[in-house]
Amino acid sequence: MMEFTGRAIDVTRDYMSGKYRITFEVNEESAINQYDKINGVEKLAVKAVKYRNKRSLDANAYAWVLMSKIASVMNTSKEEVYEDMLQQYGKLYEDADGYITITVKRSVDMSKIAGHWMKIKQGEKYAGYAMIKGSSEYDTKEMSDFIDGVVHEAEELGIQTETPEEIERMKSLWNSSQ
Repeated sequence: MMEFTGRAIDVTRDYMSGKYRITFEVNEESAINQYDKINGVEKLAVKAVKYRNKRSLDANAYAWVLMSKIASVMNTSKEEVYEDMLQQYGKLYEDADGYITITVKRSVDMSKIAGHWMKIKQGEKYAGYAMIKGSSEYDTKEMSDFIDGVVHEAEELGIQTETPEEIERMKSLWNSSQ
């Protein structure tokens, strides 16, 4: 694949073949090496589009950036911060019969059971847990709530966050990129 940035310079028409030739001026020197790889290929798919900066971060990636910063301030792992954020701001899995729950002996280490779990009941011998969705599975509203919670926690710790406008942009794009 050949990809580069630049601009179209001109278009000419070959007198003999009647085909058009479009000339590009490129910004990257590496384009010459890319050209060598496709030179002589009989038929190529060609696409030129207006250059746009790639999105800085999507909502889930931004949440992880903030959780990493929170972890650094709190001297813990980003995974532990993520689990804490899910406990506080996460959404429970729900099907037609209600929330997905399990009951286990109190001695069971829930970190050994796949998924994210929230304790909902504590008995003498048993504990009840509800399964929490991972943030990558959230719809737009759920992700918006989650991001708002993570941003709030970061701000409480004095961590600089994106502008409210940028945060809203990332949240609004959630699911459109899924």
